[in-house]
Amino acid sequence: MRKSLATRPLWRTLIAALTLAIALPAAGQPGSPFGNPANQTASRPDSRDDAPVQIEIEASRSAVAPGGEFIIAVIINHSEHWHTNLNQPIVPEEMGDFYPVPTTLALPTEDGIEFGPIQWPQPTIVGVDFTFTGTPIDYQVYSDQAVIYLPVRINQSATPGQRTLQFRLTYQACDDTVCLPPETATLTVPFNIVPQDDLPKEPTPAIFDAYDPDADSTTQPQQADDTRQFLGFLTLPDTDSPLYYIVLALLAAVGGFVLNLTPCVLPVIPIKVMTISQHAHEKRSRAFFLAAWMAAGVIAFWVAIGIPMAFIARELDPSMIFGYWWLTALIGLVILAMGVGIMGLFEIKLPQQIYMINPKADSLGGSFVYGVMTAVLGLPCFGFVAGALLAGAATMPSMLVLTIFAFMGIGMALPYVVLAMFPALLSKLPRTGPASELVKQVMGLLMIAAAAYFLGTSFISYGSGHGWTMPWWGKAIHWWAIGLLGLTTGFWLIARTFRITKGPAKRALFTLVGFFFAFSGSFIAYGQTTHLYNNFWQPYSRESLAAALDNGQIVVLDFTAEWCLNCKALEATVLAQNPVKPQLLRPDVVPMVADLTSLSAPGWSFLNNDLGQTGIPFLAIFAPGSDDPVWVSNAYTSSQVLTAIETARTQRDQPN
Repeated sequence: MRKSLATRPLWRTLIAALTLAIALPAAGQPGSPFGNPANQTASRPDSRDDAPVQIEIEASRSAVAPGGEFIIAVIINHSEHWHTNLNQPIVPEEMGDFYPVPTTLALPTEDGIEFGPIQWPQPTIVGVDFTFTGTPIDYQVYSDQAVIYLPVRINQSATPGQRTLQFRLTYQACDDTVCLPPETATLTVPFNIVPQDDLPKEPTPAIFDAYDPDADSTTQPQQADDTRQFLGFLTLPDTDSPLYYIVLALLAAVGGFVLNLTPCVLPVIPIKVMTISQHAHEKRSRAFFLAAWMAAGVIAFWVAIGIPMAFIARELDPSMIFGYWWLTALIGLVILAMGVGIMGLFEIKLPQQIYMINPKADSLGGSFVYGVMTAVLGLPCFGFVAGALLAGAATMPSMLVLTIFAFMGIGMALPYVVLAMFPALLSKLPRTGPASELVKQVMGLLMIAAAAYFLGTSFISYGSGHGWTMPWWGKAIHWWAIGLLGLTTGFWLIARTFRITKGPAKRALFTLVGFFFAFSGSFIAYGQTTHLYNNFWQPYSRESLAAALDNGQIVVLDFTAEWCLNCKALEATVLAQNPVKPQLLRPDVVPMVADLTSLSAPGWSFLNNDLGQTGIPFLAIFAPGSDDPVWVSNAYTSSQVLTAIETARTQRDQPN
């Protein structure tokens, strides 16, 4: 009797994967809810005398004449073992996703007064025990006594009299294991503007001996990287660039090629190719044209699926569609049933009338229909792909949707053209058997993972719509299930490969594939878990938005939803990465999220009625003093977000 996946070996693999799923996060990463607290914050001592950082400000002169200049020194005194971050932090690769709060100095706007370039302190290197391994990591910081110098120039037309300048210094104090919450110190400097003849003679304090008027300023923001991090070490090109489309097209083609390995398709490939060869009468040129038209039929089938997907994304506002919890639940249940079915627990068949359609491939038109039917008859094994892509297609640009579906068709059709041109390669094709069965099992597990995503989203949407107060881990459970299924898929593929074949090359190849499934599933689950645990985004409401703007803060408002894969990708690759995240953590910026998972979410009204938008992802950046955002976008890069935040800051600081 043939063993099904429900036999003991799989359950042993499942238990082992569960053990690893629990053990992996325990290793700890920056900000992990399971271990390393190095990227978390601790409580600040109550007594200011015990503060690890003391701030002072001093002027080189108490009086200055019109047209003259003096220097201001902002003195940061660090207690032993304590330090603050650089103005432009340099994070070593060993520290991973660590987001230090930069030291910044906000300058006032005063009539008749100009400021020269800031001279920042020279950094020092400290050893940070970031991973608690006992091996310190060299990290550049400000420590001991660090002095910021700022030239102040008085215009020739300045009116004599008493003046006061007020600065805001933002910093974060850390030692070698923990960082305190960021603080902003308000510093005041009084001085007099007097006629040249009345200038008093006064010595320059020794603190200004280190000031270098020719030193380069380091106040310019870091050059933003328009590539986006993927899986922590790979980079994706900008979403607006042709290269981004090329990368996704190649990935889609690979996915389409893999679909040929399913039990519904693999056994009939030789039959299809030999049929074309017979009609071509062994003429290679005619075989090529017949195979090309058959391939066109396969591609046409995928494009036909992609067109309504693109139309839905463009016209019907799928944001509203996926807001119905029962719809995402239905999609999840259908994919779950197909996943269980493809693993052999029951057989999925199309209506009998479809199997009776038998076009001849002896003409170009006949070959085209032959290709269409080839794709149609494979639906029981890969029909889930269209359903799994539905959530992503819902928020993708129409051309990107069509590109993905068209290249999936190209990847699936390409073997027919190659094999028709070189029939001798048919002998190299893998036969049905244990390997084909393994492919089916792996695809079934991946389908169940996709089902977990939809069902988890449905649960969160239902709870949100019914006023449930859900803890952070409640929104992470389905990601844990996905991670567990990824681990199970990977280790099951490796274990079965070693039983099926003894070839070292095949074992090595599929071991790598297995580790990819195991790693990517657990990585995604771990990333989503730590994101939810360390969530620094404030929930949106009209009152909280108005309060932040009234407080003089910039608001970065992210419209997102649990089912929106594009939203998750942008959040993970842009908003949660350097150099954007440190800006979002600054005291004058409020990162705010409007969760649109449920149709009853308050953000819908603001998005549709106030901002005139329908689809997500959508990011809006507001400056104090205006009800309209200074910048909005559905797809964005790091540099665009940074520029928009700086624009909002400039607009806020302009005098009325």
